[in-house]
Amino acid sequence: MTKRYFIVPFITVILAACGGGEPNKEAKLQQLKQQKAKLDQEIAALEKEIGKSDTTQKVKTVTIETLNDTVFRHYIDVQGSVDARQNVNVFAKSSGVVTDINVKEGQVVRKGQVLGKVDDQLQQAAIAELKTQLELATTTYQRQKNLWDQEIGSEMQFLTAKNNMETLKRRLSTAEEQLAQTRIISPINGTVDAVLVKLGDNAGPGASGPAFRVVNSSSLKVEANVAEGYAGNVKTGAPVLISFPDINKEINARISFASRTIDPVSRTIKVEVPLPADPALRPNMIAHIRIVDYTAKNAVVIPVNVIQYTMGKPFVVVAQNSNGKMVAQRKEIEMGRTYNDKAEIKEGLQPGDKLVTTGYQGLDNNDLIKL
Repeated sequence: MTKRYFIVPFITVILAACGGGEPNKEAKLQQLKQQKAKLDQEIAALEKEIGKSDTTQKVKTVTIETLNDTVFRHYIDVQGSVDARQNVNVFAKSSGVVTDINVKEGQVVRKGQVLGKVDDQLQQAAIAELKTQLELATTTYQRQKNLWDQEIGSEMQFLTAKNNMETLKRRLSTAEEQLAQTRIISPINGTVDAVLVKLGDNAGPGASGPAFRVVNSSSLKVEANVAEGYAGNVKTGAPVLISFPDINKEINARISFASRTIDPVSRTIKVEVPLPADPALRPNMIAHIRIVDYTAKNAVVIPVNVIQYTMGKPFVVVAQNSNGKMVAQRKEIEMGRTYNDKAEIKEGLQPGDKLVTTGYQGLDNNDLIKL
């Protein structure tokens, strides 16, 4: 027992001598543990703060729209142009050199008004000669008639004088009609859209083109061609909405004519829509026509962009109250037709629902939301 009591300290001294760096490692380890404890405290504090922040972020700000029933319309979009129902190229009926131009472009004219005239010297000379001959023939006829009434002279002389007078009257009437044809007459009320001849030009039915163009701007129409695929939905009397992008104007109207024949080249049908009198409208102006081919009354209509899909099925997010809090709810919907950025909803939504229109991405059922 005495020997063992002295050997242990010796061994301890030897070990201490051999491992002189061990106390430094223990001190370092103790220091690291203290640093770790401090870091754990900081990490715990940060996690707590982050946890509070995450709870706040779960309440997402959204925008909602309360749904109402409305009228949904689907349109066929086509492009057309404005044309005048009375857009007339006026020709001279008698060939000749233009000697008078009585109007200028933009001037308002009435039906029957003389726009210009071609050379009428020959017609004037012929009329003057016929008038002289008719005057003599009339005098001769009156004298023969007086004699015949007195039973003097022959019946043949009386009939010959009468025939000569009547023939000259007919020839004079024809010459006057020919003279009238040297006047270039407006066939309609309207505005002179173009003066296409100059003094000295040749004009007439055989000339290279018309002398004037007259347009009745109070009688305009829109013409358009509709693809044959829509032919069954386009009928006379169908309502249309016409917009004119050049003047930022829209007009509600109805189709006055829808062709029953499909053009074999373009595979389209022609439609016409009369326009009300409007000084802002001009022939050849571009017109966008929207033809109503489907109407749903008391429909629920929503923006197309709020519709999301899961497993191929469409759904939207609505806002609902739950235990005094506003939460999100997904609702599967059945869509009807769509037009532009609007969709008709057949099932799944009803008037009064509060549709989430912004901030709906990523929302699940019962997620907290706020406005």
